[in-house]
Amino acid sequence: MHWNDHVRQQAVERLGDPGGMVVAPTKVGYIVMTTDRRGLERKFDAKQRPLSKPGVVLVSSLEMLHELAETNPEIDALYQRCWDEDVLLGCILPWRASGERRIPADGSRELVMDARSTSCFVIRFGVPAEAIARDLWERHGLLSFASSANPSGQGNRGVLAGIGERISAAADLLVEADDYVASIQPDRDADTRWEQGVMVSMVDQDGHLVPEQHGARSVTPAPSLIRKGLDLDRIMRFLSDRFPSWDHRHGQYH
Repeated sequence: MHWNDHVRQQAVERLGDPGGMVVAPTKVGYIVMTTDRRGLERKFDAKQRPLSKPGVVLVSSLEMLHELAETNPEIDALYQRCWDEDVLLGCILPWRASGERRIPADGSRELVMDARSTSCFVIRFGVPAEAIARDLWERHGLLSFASSANPSGQGNRGVLAGIGERISAAADLLVEADDYVASIQPDRDADTRWEQGVMVSMVDQDGHLVPEQHGARSVTPAPSLIRKGLDLDRIMRFLSDRFPSWDHRHGQYH
């Protein structure tokens, strides 16, 4: 169904039901959205993705971020700048106790965190999916968990037809907005477009926040850019403005 306010409400209703699973558009393509353990299991099965590879947590506001995740003033400043400039960003962060209490008590925890009990908290991921996630959070108190809507390791090329038959058949609702997705990268084609957002790890190997740098050089451990994606050049500039030391380690596991 093509994106509109009525479809937005339908998506929220489906995801509010136990085990709901919806495909929705973002800036970089389509994602599978879920809100509980059963939905997560359906997502992993549809994508044929190992349970050891968690998705992301969709964040609707910086106030929500601060309730869910541990940050520090330097990380907050990076998120604030990306928020103000409408830049898609995901950071690996530890959960706050207040955030963990928001995770459904149905076994979802082990499917939304990595082995270090961290998750990727994503902002500014695109108007349609943001609206759905915001309604779920503000009206129903539900977290939204997501992964790209394509077979694991493959792209969907920014069109609903690219998500594959398995995911198409498994989802409760397919929300189409190919025109919106295309508008985000109008100068790129299916072969050159970004199919993911930038991901920055803000934790050390044990899952603890990296230390604040306060303008000092050679502070370690430091933030690590572990996945390239949309607005890569801008986020690297933002990191350079805020952190004298940071690493580029594309492909590092999360």
